Amino acid sequence: MDANTDARPLLLDSAIPDFRFTRLECTTVAVGPSPTYRAARDLDLLTIHSALFDLVARARGLPDRLRGKPAPRPASMRLADLFDTTTKDRHGQEQREDQQEQPWVGLGEDPGRELVFGAIGKAWQPSIQWRRVEPGDFPEFTEPGWAKIAAAMVVHPYGTGRSLLTYEARTACTDQAATRRFARYWTLVSPGVGIVMRAALQAIKAAAEEGVRSASGARSTSPDGT
Repeated sequence: MDANTDARPLLLDSAIPDFRFTRLECTTVAVGPSPTYRAARDLDLLTIHSALFDLVARARGLPDRLRGKPAPRPASMRLADLFDTTTKDRHGQEQREDQQEQPWVGLGEDPGRELVFGAIGKAWQPSIQWRRVEPGDFPEFTEPGWAKIAAAMVVHPYGTGRSLLTYEARTACTDQAATRRFARYWTLVSPGVGIVMRAALQAIKAAAEEGVRSASGARSTSPDGT
């Protein structure tokens, strides 16, 4: 039997099939795919803290602070909000809340397996310029001068009662000038991007494993507390 007969295509491949720059990180999780996926979906990026992660975040926001225009800090940055938070506009069409302020959009979800999100911007600028587009317009966006960034969390079964969680980020630029600018930028920031991605994976891993331990403890405790 062909080993690829049961392979499922990634939604990430539809969002950004051709790309020049990529980073892939992964970790094993000591629980099954379902709790791992729930933890990934519930991840709040603003809750991730480590010495290196905080250093990278502070360095990235330094240019705006030096100009006296620090970027406003949102209350949370949950991945689930990119897929769940919608309102209706005056025409009755679904419209994401805070869409002008939030450049990141949910590009696709394969429930229980994959979350794909992306943004379009000029990341090489000291203060990033974002160009918000709706999810359906992301794959075909070709306006010159921009970088298209798409990322995916994918959960894979890994043996018995374990999961393999991957986090991949891809970038494709819309013309040669943007590609050259992003290439210089990527050379500098790729190690920091790896730090951020690994911190996110560890936060998901910890949440998934702790959630299963807590649930197991609750089930093992009788109503009288014994």
